[in-house]
Order: sequence, then C-alpha cells, then structure tokens
Amino acid sequence: MVWTGTWVAERLGVELIGGEELPALLGLALRRNPKRAHLLVSSVLGKHVPQRPSVVYGSGLGLGVRVRELLGDEEAARSVVLGYAETATALGHAVADGLGLAPYLHSTRRPVAGVARAGGFEESHSHATSHLLLPEDPKLLAGGGPLVLVDDEFSTGNTVLNTIRDLHARYPRERYVVVALVDMRSTADLGRLDAFAEEIGARVDLLSAAAGTVHLPEGVLEKGQELVAEHEKAYGAPGAGQAPVGGVREPVRVTLDWPEGLPDGGRHGFTPEHRELLEEALPELAAGLGRALETDREASAAPRTPGRGGRGVLVLGFEELMYAPLRLATALEETGHDVHYSTTTRSPVLAVDDPGYAIRTRLVFPAHDAPADGPGERYAYNVAGGGFDAVVLVVDSAADTPELHAPDGLLAQLAAHVPRVVLAVVPSYTPTVSEAPERSSMLPEPLRGPAFSSYAPEEVGWLLQDLSGVELEAPTEEREEAIQSGGAHYAESLPVEYQPSARYQDLFHSALEGSAARIARAVGTVTETVLAERPGRAPVLVSLARAGTPVGVLMRRWAKARHGLDLPHYAVSIVRGRGIDANALRWLAAHHDPADVVFVDGWTGKGAITRELAEAVKEFEAAEGIAGFDPEIAVLADPGSCVRTYGTREDFLIPSACLNSTVSGLISRTVLRSDLVGPNDFHGAKFYRELAGSDVSVAFLDAVAARFDEVTEGVDLDVKELLAADRTPTWEGWAAVERISEEYGIHDVNLVKPGVGETTRVLLRRVPWKILAKRGADADLAHVRLLAEQRGVPVEEVDELPYSCVGLIHPQYTRGATGADGKAVVSQ
Repeated sequence: MVWTGTWVAERLGVELIGGEELPALLGLALRRNPKRAHLLVSSVLGKHVPQRPSVVYGSGLGLGVRVRELLGDEEAARSVVLGYAETATALGHAVADGLGLAPYLHSTRRPVAGVARAGGFEESHSHATSHLLLPEDPKLLAGGGPLVLVDDEFSTGNTVLNTIRDLHARYPRERYVVVALVDMRSTADLGRLDAFAEEIGARVDLLSAAAGTVHLPEGVLEKGQELVAEHEKAYGAPGAGQAPVGGVREPVRVTLDWPEGLPDGGRHGFTPEHRELLEEALPELAAGLGRALETDREASAAPRTPGRGGRGVLVLGFEELMYAPLRLATALEETGHDVHYSTTTRSPVLAVDDPGYAIRTRLVFPAHDAPADGPGERYAYNVAGGGFDAVVLVVDSAADTPELHAPDGLLAQLAAHVPRVVLAVVPSYTPTVSEAPERSSMLPEPLRGPAFSSYAPEEVGWLLQDLSGVELEAPTEEREEAIQSGGAHYAESLPVEYQPSARYQDLFHSALEGSAARIARAVGTVTETVLAERPGRAPVLVSLARAGTPVGVLMRRWAKARHGLDLPHYAVSIVRGRGIDANALRWLAAHHDPADVVFVDGWTGKGAITRELAEAVKEFEAAEGIAGFDPEIAVLADPGSCVRTYGTREDFLIPSACLNSTVSGLISRTVLRSDLVGPNDFHGAKFYRELAGSDVSVAFLDAVAARFDEVTEGVDLDVKELLAADRTPTWEGWAAVERISEEYGIHDVNLVKPGVGETTRVLLRRVPWKILAKRGADADLAHVRLLAEQRGVPVEEVDELPYSCVGLIHPQYTRGATGADGKAVVSQ
C-alpha cells in the first residue's frame, strides 16, 4: 500500500522520521496558504481523512485512559480537560471520556453574546489564529487540579505554551498534562517544555500515541509554494474530483430528538453528567438516523456510486462541531451500518488525486455560520470521489443558514457527488448567562497632566494606571523573538524608546511644516462629520491610546474653536487579541451616556483594531448588560477603507506617526500584564518625564491648530461631500495585506503593517524585514527612508501599491536572523 506522504516526500525531500506506526498515522499534503509548507494529515483524527468512527473515538479514549493512569483517580477527579479548535475538539472530548471524571472545554473561534472570556491565546502557525475560552461556568478553569491540554499534533509547542502562559497567570496550578496523537517536536524544541515548566514552577507531562519528527530541507517553504502554484497552474484550482452522479436530489432532513439542556459540544463546557445524558440518548438518536437513511434509500433511484467501491455512509461533521457527529457515527456503526466519519474545515489545502497524497479531492463552499471574522471559503476533503452511498451532514442550528442551502453551498456540493444526502441539525447550546460579578465601585479618576503626560489637564484624561516606576522596557530583538515564538504577548513589555537623531528631528519639523494644513483639514473634516451625525448632542471623545490621543486633542480643539464646544476627552487602552479595557468602559458608562461616546484613532492600516473594538464592545455589553457604545471609530486617515467616519482616505504622512512618546504627551504604549493589572485595574502605561527635553507633543498640536482658520472652507466642502457619499468600508486594505502576505511568503497578516504610520511603527518598535514603497510617494516617505537606512532595512519600490508604503516585520525572527550589528538581514 502506497504511503500517503510519498508525493510530497519525493518532490520536496520532506522526511517522516520515527517508528513504523507513524506512516500509518500520518500522511502529507501541501498547504495552499502556508505558514508552514507541509501539512501532517492524520488518518485517525477524523478531520481531513474519512475513517471508521470507532477508530477515531478509540484513539482519544485510549489516551484518556493513560492520563487517568498517570494522574490517579483522586487527581483525575480534580482535573479539567481543554481541547483546541477546530481540529482537536472531538479528540479532547474523547480524552475526557477516557479520563472519565473530568469536565471538558474546548477553545472556540465563535464569540457568544453574554459569555465572558475566561482566556484567549494565539496559534502562531495557523491560518486562523485567535482562540477564545468561553466556559458557561466561570469557575471551570479556576480550580487547582491538573489541566489536561489536548491537541492533535505537538510540534513546536507554541500553542500549548501560549495557552499555559495565559491561563497560569489567571489560574495558577501545580500540574499540566499535554496530550497529542503525535509528538513531532524537533531536536531543538525538545527541551522547551521542561524549561517552561521550570520557569512557571509547575509540572508539565506529555503523553502521545506516537512520536517522531519531520525533516524539512532548506528552502522547503519556498519550494512548497512554488509546487502549489505550478500544480494549480497546470491543473487549475483543484476541484471536487468526480463528476456529479446523475441528477442532484434534495437532501432529506431528519429531526433529532436531542435531549433538552444537553450541550452540542464543549464550547461552553461539557460535564460527566452531560456525558451520561448523551450516552442514554445515543441509541435512539442513531435509530432515527438509520430510519432516515433507509427511507431515503428506498425513495432513491440513484445507482451506487462508481469509482472506489461503495463505502456505505459518511457522517460529516462541521468545523468545531466534531464530537456530536462522531458519537452519532459510532452509535450508527454499532448498529451494523458501514460508517466512516470526517468533518469540514477552514484549512486551505492543495488537493492532488494521487494514491501517494493524503488529500485526494476537495469540495469548496462558502462559510455558513456567519463567522465573526467574516465570510470565506470552507472545505470538505476526500468526500467527492470517495465512493460513499450516502452522507449524513451534521451541523448545529447556528450553521443551518441560507448559505448552507444555497446553490453553491455545502449541501448542493455534497448532493452533486454523493447519491443521497441527509441533513441532521443539532440544536446550538445557549449558555445560561449569570449576572456579571460585582466590580469595584472605586475605579480611580482619570490621570491628567502635568502629573501624568505633558498635555494640559483639560486636553485629555487618561483612563490608565501609572506604571512609571516599573522596569518594562526590553531590547527590540528580545521582544520580537519572544512575541513570534509564542513566549510573550506584545503588550506585556515595552520597546526601548527611540531617541531621534538631529537629522531625524529636522525631518519631523519639516514634515510638520509641510503637512500642518493638510492635517488641520482632515481634523476639521472628521470632527464636523462626527458633530453632523449627532445633531443636538455633544460627543464624548474617547481616543485609543496612544496614536489616537493627539487626534482626539486636536478634534477637541477644533470643536471649541469652531463651535465653542468643550468636549470631554479621555484616552483608553485597546490591545490586539485582548480587547478594550473593560474597566475603562465601566468608568465611562458611570460618568457619561455610552451613546455619546465616539472612539477616536489616528489612522487605519488593515483594520485589525477596528475589528478588535467591534468584538470587544459586543462582548462587554453582553457580559455587563451596559448597552449603547458605538464601536465605530473616527480616524484622521482611513487608507484601509475600514471605517465610515474619517478626515481623508489618503495615505499621507501624519507627523505624529514619526515619533513615539515625545509626540504623544510623553506616554508609553499601553501595557497589559497579569502581575501588574488586576481585575479591577485600568491597563497601565508609563510617563517618560525624563524625555521632557525632547518633547514636541504640544508643539505638534499648536502647529496644526494654527492652520484651522485657513482650512474651514475646504472642510465645509469635504463634509458636504462625505455626508452625501456612500462611505461603506470596502476593506480593500485588508485584502491588500492578505495579498502581500502571500506574495512575499509571510503568511501572517499580523506581520504586514500597511501605511505610513504603521510602517514607521515597524521601524521604531519591531524587527523590520523590508519596506515596500509606492513608486512616486517620496514626499511622505523621507523619514521612513532615513529610519530604514539607519537599521539596514531594504526599501523596495513597488507599483500599484494601495498605500504609500508597507512595513514587513521579519517573518521568522530569532536573534540569529540579525547581523552582529543588530541590523535586519536582507532577504535573499
């Protein structure tokens, strides 16, 4: 029998090194949008490869039994099992079943109104990175017993380290057990888990069904991308494989007698009591499916599927919904049906119809559960051409949408390739939302200058705590390595403040002189737009610290100069991946009408903060019962076309982007670290009093405000046009970033920073790889070119760039990726 990794191994030189059991457990495929060139395809996971449900379930059960033997019954009864979305949700369930005594929770990428986060983390190599932990019982993760973390593959360990680091800061415990089907760590990664355990002062065990490693030859990422491109060019984007079988029949819907109150999975927690309830219900649920299949078979005149022989029934789950379909499949198998099991996925993989390749065919269809991160393609692998007589598609009710039933939807795709399709819908579990816990009514008043910041006290109140006495700065190279390795979040430390050279300061002042009127016009336009959209109401300006704060101050100055309005202005912290400061929102709601709050930022890049704010406000209102905050952001410049309220959509030089704290009231970027920021604290920041001699914060504001009078006529024209125009965001910036990420082989949009402001941040705070400069945009890029020259970063001239420039962070950074002088390596 041909190993299903042969095709990739022969073309890329990838080797699977380990025991004889590894080739039976793993095949190889190529990622179509890779952060790694290869994909290890499990034959027993039930995700990409249809497998007997008893084999899939048994693999997890066996690991769970081993965990119980390791812990002993007493500790097993105190443990909690945590699985990873989307791939390992059913595996984690099965481990919990084998353990027998532990509740189960899996991470999710589906936010749920009213359920507060108990944690969250990033999966650095994944195509969709952000994980949420949303237990219905907030105490689920708070116990001191062992935490069992379950994933299909343990390779670098980054995901597990991210999880443990996040949870250990919130709920410290003495013991963790990591469980995986395969332990594929490289030699270099073998010691990381032990070192990490010693660092946090806890025991960390690792259990796996098999162990080995993957040898990747030099340049495999680029070679893999080239191979994908060549194959798709030669054969076209891989389609479903087999031609439709006769006419397409309508799917048959079966009504499942799902027990009331039984969760559809572990998204919000699944207890041993839930498990007992499911076990009792499974025989009748399977009988219902059997009756539907038999009725449909009798009603169908369709012939048996030709090709690879009739293989009976495929039970097909849906993304994170893996456990319920798996248990239905195992129960159906126990009644004597010929059953296989797999699920749909978000993961884009190249399909090659070759016996030596793990992904033979794919079905492509639109997402059908209104995902929080927007629409996109979804996939079902090895279904078409699989010779199945029938497919039972199991989805939750949240995914039973018009998109599922559309002409290009999943049901139509299945019906075109399998003679009989049955749809079974499991009710989506709605958690019981408990009342929000009591919060401190003693939140402090905002910090103000001159005690905190160089701004006048009436210009802005900072809803932050002062961490000026804490040593938070770390060298840029150390921060970058920690961030990209998963060892730390970017908000847990601060970069060393860049001190501009005399030449750079001259550039700042000349840029300010040349652009002050342009900035003033944009300030007036965005302010007048905000006022026009709220007739008769005085907005409360809430800037996102710190880039938004100078803009908020200028908007306040415009409103006072033009209309005599004395608008309140506060600055709050928002952190990518962690959300907005909820205590700051509580303070605002206690002192102002949330409907009057207008969030303000400097500019948009790809729109990540825009999305972060919208989701954070939604979660806050659901958790706190405080409604009215509008997550729309008003910005000076919107080159990414991410918002409706802006001063301009041109990507031009905003001098406040050229510097750090010395143009932002001497305030640092905000900090969120569990040992410094408690549950009733504002996020933190530092006041760099020692940099007062270099401070140009007020000079910048005064220079722009001095041009207000001369731009009023232009502002009135701009506002009139904007109010009459369609300002719906197109998100073209996000699309451009995704394209650049793939074109340059980065495969992580977080490392692509578009626009003058974001590019400047890359050069001042991160480890830059290269700068893309739009040909002809020299007027706005003098400071960018100087910084790039100082750091040894190449500047590449690009045609048809939607921004003036784009900064690329080093995509695989370690300190070994810089030269001896600390300058970035030029890409070869």
